Amino acid sequence: MALKHIKNKIKSTGRTSKVTKAMEAVSAVKMRKSQERALSGRPYAEAAFRVLQNIARSVDVQHHTFMKPDEGSHECVIVITSDKGLAGSLNSAVLKEATNILKKNPKDSVELICFGKKAYEHFLRRGYTIPRHYLNLTDDVDITDVEEVVDFVATHFKEGKYKTVRIVFQHFTSTFEQNAIVRKVLPIDKDEVRLMIDDIVPKQGKFAEVVKHEPMIIYTAEQGRGLLFDSVFIMLVRIMVYHALLESKASEHSARMVAMKNATDKAKEVMKALTLLYNKERQSVITAEVSEITGGIEALKNM
Repeated sequence: MALKHIKNKIKSTGRTSKVTKAMEAVSAVKMRKSQERALSGRPYAEAAFRVLQNIARSVDVQHHTFMKPDEGSHECVIVITSDKGLAGSLNSAVLKEATNILKKNPKDSVELICFGKKAYEHFLRRGYTIPRHYLNLTDDVDITDVEEVVDFVATHFKEGKYKTVRIVFQHFTSTFEQNAIVRKVLPIDKDEVRLMIDDIVPKQGKFAEVVKHEPMIIYTAEQGRGLLFDSVFIMLVRIMVYHALLESKASEHSARMVAMKNATDKAKEVMKALTLLYNKERQSVITAEVSEITGGIEALKNM
């Protein structure tokens, strides 16, 4: 290999290393902010869950549309991925979990709601029905951003079209560990809600903490209980979708940070190997030139 070619590869790898190092730093900052946003909403989610626990003993609640398993004709799956790549197996793991759900149902009995370009393009190419999709969602996700999609799925569930509504997303466990999980959104299940709220706090790291649950309070609902339950359950579903988006954002930036760190480390290894090869080739050239000069001198002496 020519010395010039090796030298150009070393320079090119060095430039790539600088880019991946910068992307690693940016993703680290974004990951921390996304995690803090998820944790900042936890007290609100906890309060909503306590309300659900306290009113769940009511007979009216047990027969509420959002609590009863429905015999609808369609399954609805909300899939959350990123818009961009360079995040390792982040998106492929979510798409795999979603595909496992879809395999159990005929294609014409499933509807998908996609957050992120990767999920939308993946299932659009495979001919699935996607009545709603949301692209280029910023890191500053607000709970009002999920109102439209939650109202959409809640209306169709209430009307009897959707049998169940599930959400597939990346759960942020730690900086180096994210897991694609599935949670049932509708019909509302207390165990599923409890799991999702518990998952907001990571098991390890700076933000890990022990949460003490407040004792149960008994509520007395007067006239208009149906409207009250509708409002509480809709808000609870919004919280579940909202926190799934925040979890996915934190997982995305974490996975990208780790991927870019690995790319930076690999680039350094390649640069080291290329530098060693460059030195060997250069030494070979120098040795050959010295041999030619020595041979020429010896030839002149014998003339």
